Amino acid sequence: MKLEPVKDIRVDPNMPLKDLIDLYGEEYGFMAGHVWRAAQILAKGLSESNLRVISFTGNLVSTGLRGIITQLIRARLFNVIMTTCGALDHDIARAMGGAYSKGYFEGDDVDLARHGIHRLGNIYIKVDDYGPKVEQFVRSLAARASALKEEWGMYELLKLAGDMINDESSFLKAAHDTGADVFVPGWPDGAFGTDLFFESQRGVKIKINYFRDMQRLSDLFFGTHGKASALIIGGGISKHHTIWWSQFREGLDYVVYITTAVEWDGSLSGAMPREAITWGKVKPEADKVIVYADATIALPLLAAYLLANAKPPETSGQE
Repeated sequence: MKLEPVKDIRVDPNMPLKDLIDLYGEEYGFMAGHVWRAAQILAKGLSESNLRVISFTGNLVSTGLRGIITQLIRARLFNVIMTTCGALDHDIARAMGGAYSKGYFEGDDVDLARHGIHRLGNIYIKVDDYGPKVEQFVRSLAARASALKEEWGMYELLKLAGDMINDESSFLKAAHDTGADVFVPGWPDGAFGTDLFFESQRGVKIKINYFRDMQRLSDLFFGTHGKASALIIGGGISKHHTIWWSQFREGLDYVVYITTAVEWDGSLSGAMPREAITWGKVKPEADKVIVYADATIALPLLAAYLLANAKPPETSGQE
């Protein structure tokens, strides 16, 4: 076994962020080494893979990290997006002018509710800047969609939604503009899906057929040749949908998890990449690492490195 020494590092206050990641590789200890490893895996994997998946949870879209997720999609580093209905809600609400504000975890929730403010961790959202904004957008979307056809796959409807959004920080708009597909297996679980249901109850002729999404996923995961990479941020249904479909191509070749969930409770959110090997969702020989970190801290660092070092193939597998 060849061992490399841990090195004492020095920080240049003017260094690019990508160079800081390399310093983490020298410092190495604890999660610094994992962040460095994640950067190496993704830079290599995204440069070699035709199928490139980013999975993230809705809470992140309520933060300024929404801009970096969108930036990564616009750079075509990822061509498949797996996320939640909450992500749609926050993306649309903010695109419609909803104001999300800096708050406090320690806020008085009774007082906030009295003043018509939702609290999402330390993000404050006025009630009128969330639900009504999403409802207004979905009403327009349903009317436009029903004029074109009655039955839609959710991924198809989200392409139309992206076309209707005029906000360069929107990940839905970025996905539309770059031809990436957005999949939301839990689409009824939030304002967006519920508002679609209410529109149908009002007599708007629109139906969602998620089998159409599953056919598209089948085409992508079975039909995209070459390697597959995934950056999975957080857990839940978007994480599982990513690795579930990956088993049908014998597993991911490159995978990075960013999470704060733990393994010992048996949850999917806390499960490590090595556990996915037993299900055929990650290849035994895959390059893989888990980063235990707050994504709002870790992802900007990784994004700076990837934007400088990853060069995806011109063929995306989504023709």
